[in-house]
Amino acid sequence: MNDAPRPPTVLVAHPSGELYGSDRVLLEAVAALVRDGFEVVVTLPVGGTLVHALQGRGARIEQCPSPVLRKSLFTPRGILSFLTAAFRGFFGGWAMISRTAPDLLFVNTLTIPLWVILARFRGVKVICHVHEAESAAPRWQRLALAASLMLAHRIIANSAFSSEVLIEALPSLRRRLHVVYNGVAGPVNPQPARVQMNALLAVVYVGRLSPRKGPDLIVEAIGELERRGIPASLDLYGDVFPGYEWYEEELRESVSRLHLEDVIRFHGFVDPVWPGIASGDVCVVPSRVDEPFGNTAVEAVLSCRPVIASATSGLIEATGGYLSAQSVEPGNVMKLADALQRVFTDWPFWRDAAERDMPVAAKRHATDVFGSQIVKHVRDVSERTSPRSKF
Repeated sequence: MNDAPRPPTVLVAHPSGELYGSDRVLLEAVAALVRDGFEVVVTLPVGGTLVHALQGRGARIEQCPSPVLRKSLFTPRGILSFLTAAFRGFFGGWAMISRTAPDLLFVNTLTIPLWVILARFRGVKVICHVHEAESAAPRWQRLALAASLMLAHRIIANSAFSSEVLIEALPSLRRRLHVVYNGVAGPVNPQPARVQMNALLAVVYVGRLSPRKGPDLIVEAIGELERRGIPASLDLYGDVFPGYEWYEEELRESVSRLHLEDVIRFHGFVDPVWPGIASGDVCVVPSRVDEPFGNTAVEAVLSCRPVIASATSGLIEATGGYLSAQSVEPGNVMKLADALQRVFTDWPFWRDAAERDMPVAAKRHATDVFGSQIVKHVRDVSERTSPRSKF
């Protein structure tokens, strides 16, 4: 008979099955917990490319429907739909907690508040890892997003900006908030960009095709460079969120209107994306609105590529201190074109700056450092001796 004690169990709740920003950060957190001896069970409302990646990190996957907060839900009909889904999801989540008997529930993002509530009803310690910073949203929406955090034992924010947005909404959260910068994995063997800029400027965009992420701004900037006599190309790596197919159609129509079909290419979602970044000269992160952080900007620096990012709080924080990073006014095509032109005309400077910045970024966002911080918070909360209670 095996009397060895079972390893502590962490149930991780996550809202999607894809492989974008917060999804990739989750992979690093899960890998660190598994390495430290935790049994990790990840519950997802849907399947997707993330499932195989999580299994490769040693996690067990359980699918359980759970309502996800989206901006479209902030309408009377949307709220009713969310509450109906939450009622059904409550029982599935309750059964999931009964099956896994977790020592701690780790909720990844603000968008699945039901899991925080379930954890407290079941007397399970709960940590929420926040990847959102909706500073421009109406105050009542920010309060609605942050409300469930009042029940969390600890809150981890991915940037100082995210933390500030939460504290502004609910000042009482301050004592439970801790900032842990994202661990960002880079290419195994990053290669500097080409030495000579002897052809066209190769621009790369990695991320969602969505209005808030702003890839249409790069399309317009490429058109502006053409008018200035600067040849440029654009490779787009990413796809649309379901329901936003209209945006990709508009994006392709803009490419046709500007007669840029020969120099702008749509690749869809690609994993890994490192070969795509390596084929380019400069990466652009043109978000129109505040971002909580900027994983794709960091990935560019880790790939030895200069980066141009919107001057929004989280992106400024992510690119701060890098010589190879430029910040431009959000939504301003001319300023974006100016920044791209600077890279083209002074290529040796930007290439060398990117090569020097790479080891700085690798140290700042080392995945093992990030993982050790996540493990420390999980152990600290799960090993508390305070009595388990509902509230």
